[in-house]
Amino acid sequence: MPVNRRQMLIGAGAVAAVGGGGAYAALSGMGSSADYAAAIGPLRRRLADTPSARDLIRYATLAPNGHNTQPWRFRLGVRRIDILPDFSRRTPVVDPDDHHLFVSLGCAAENLSLASAARGAPGVVGFDSADKGSVSFNFESARAMPSAMFDAIPKRQSTRADFDGRAVGQADLDALARAAAVPGVDLVLLTDRNRIDRLQDLVLAGNSAQMADPAFVRELKSWLRYNPRQALRTGDGLYSVASGNPALPDWLGPHAFDWFSTARLENETYGRQIRSSAGIAVFTGAGEGPAHWVAVGQACQRFALQATALGLKHAFMNQPVEVPRLRPELAALIGLAGRRPDIVMRFGYGPTLPWSPRRPVDAVLLA
Repeated sequence: MPVNRRQMLIGAGAVAAVGGGGAYAALSGMGSSADYAAAIGPLRRRLADTPSARDLIRYATLAPNGHNTQPWRFRLGVRRIDILPDFSRRTPVVDPDDHHLFVSLGCAAENLSLASAARGAPGVVGFDSADKGSVSFNFESARAMPSAMFDAIPKRQSTRADFDGRAVGQADLDALARAAAVPGVDLVLLTDRNRIDRLQDLVLAGNSAQMADPAFVRELKSWLRYNPRQALRTGDGLYSVASGNPALPDWLGPHAFDWFSTARLENETYGRQIRSSAGIAVFTGAGEGPAHWVAVGQACQRFALQATALGLKHAFMNQPVEVPRLRPELAALIGLAGRRPDIVMRFGYGPTLPWSPRRPVDAVLLA
């Protein structure tokens, strides 16, 4: 997310597969959920009233990003923070043109912008096309501009779970659309079941194609984290417990994925999750290229934060934009034929799940 945060299906049978009397020994050493929560809690603490640049970067890193690779580096300048792509963390199979990577940078830039404005240092987000592209944030001085979206930054999460099916009122839909109004980005909200059903067909077709691709599966598995200790050790990746799955030992997790993560089972889950959602948001930039993708990231992050402020949950379902042959049909569905849709996000009312991990500021700050 932003991009695509894949749900791994691991059933109770995987735990049973550890085997009788040796189960405790096999499962020990994975760390506890309580220890995990205590370790990552400081990353989501309230922003100081007079924050340092490091504090602002911490808030920026709470942005969604594809496979939770956190593909960014931050460089401090004079009244300026640059956000640079970290191509060592790219995902070339699912994201061969680095589309999701630059969307992720836009999400981080929006967090930085909202946080800085709330503490009296608003600024301007820019894009520098030199050296493969980067995002800049130049500080200005003004009165503090707190906002509900700023308050939502440490609370936002991509909730890979069933929602409760309740509809979202028109006033809240209008608030979501206003929040996501970024120049050069079109937002289309799907709330009628007919179009949502057609969108579901595209998601399932995309998932089936991806799960049939061995390279895609290998790349996905390389970013899965199966237990609290593994997630804390790396500080990145898709923490399976955050999708409601049981923790598994490092050695068992990859085997359980192979046993239980089939296209058929994943399609059943995705279909159920889409049907439980209040609606689908589709974001489309004015053009194709890193500058446009950063703007899309800003728009979808503003939408996600406004949704969080309204008590809504969201999750990314980007298969129809990741499988190129499905993009034209998605563009036609949302009335933007000839354009490239960028982000698909479902939203609705749902549960709070464990947080995904994040790397510490020292790991993403350039010297």
